[in-house]
Amino acid sequence: MHMGIIEGLLDRLVLVGGVLCGGTAPSFIAQYRQRVGGHLDQVLQDLLPFQQIANLRHGGSLDALVQHHLRSTDATFRDEGAAIQAMVTSAQRLRAAYESLDGSLLEQSAFMAVHAEPELLRATWQIYEPSFALSVQGLVFAASVGIVVWLAFLGLWFLLSMPFRRRTPKLARS
Repeated sequence: MHMGIIEGLLDRLVLVGGVLCGGTAPSFIAQYRQRVGGHLDQVLQDLLPFQQIANLRHGGSLDALVQHHLRSTDATFRDEGAAIQAMVTSAQRLRAAYESLDGSLLEQSAFMAVHAEPELLRATWQIYEPSFALSVQGLVFAASVGIVVWLAFLGLWFLLSMPFRRRTPKLARS
């Protein structure tokens, strides 16, 4: 009797919690995308002087500028080449992430689940201001997440409660 009440209360709480998490996920993704965009803008700004040098001396190719640095006999110059290459790589990674976060909510969520950077996630979470998405796509997403979390909870609850279920005796054969 008491287990039924507890299960009923818990499963409703899990469902509501899942819907709330699903409903606020779009705002978190939007804030994460903003942060990625900010980092991309900063890296591109940092690369601008090197791009100008590449335009003057290497036909506009940052890769040629980096290779010129890396081939140098001067260790400081080689280190600069490695630093420029790291910025170029970072810009490419951030641009790809920014573009991936431009798809549907499902595509954005899949990207976040697989490719989100832990450092950017932490930074976004620290300043995250939740809001509930009231668009059709946001509401469907919220309901879907809630149902998936709720079904996972019910399945787990069923599996964990199996050893405690009363076994009903088999009917005697006549």
